[in-house]
Amino acid sequence: MARLLRAVPDAWVSVSVTTRVPRAGEVDGVHYHFATDAEFQHLVDEDGLLEWATYAGNRYGTPRAEVEERMAQGDQVVLEIDVQGAFQVREKMPQAHLVFVEPPSMEVLEARLRGRGTESDEVIASRLRAARVELARKMEYDVRLVNDDLDEAADELVRFVNEQAEGSRG
Repeated sequence: MARLLRAVPDAWVSVSVTTRVPRAGEVDGVHYHFATDAEFQHLVDEDGLLEWATYAGNRYGTPRAEVEERMAQGDQVVLEIDVQGAFQVREKMPQAHLVFVEPPSMEVLEARLRGRGTESDEVIASRLRAARVELARKMEYDVRLVNDDLDEAADELVRFVNEQAEGSRG
């Protein structure tokens, strides 16, 4: 995402709301909007989220107002969300373009998760189970990128975002 933001000046990445506890170094409003279960539920009840899902025991969602405001300003809005959320967005915004970023293999994904050193074995196992379910739906996306070479994957993402922006302007 950092590379996309550097390469596409009008790109904006939405900051998700989550009920999970902040990790060391995470800043509220920068990495996530951290919320209690009650605060999150209020957003759900008031239709304040464009999409939301439960992942690894925590809830995550995209604040609707921020996305709509940025789209109205003409920004290229990017959401980093799971499969459940992606299809909720597609249902509400059929013009959305879905990009599936996949690991080169499940073994690489597990090594990356373990390398973070931030999750328990139980959470890692849950994330790997979720990844298998998500990978089964990758063909329903507009574009699929394999994140085996960061430079190449980032370049492909930038190209795709720029192509979509040009298409919507022309």
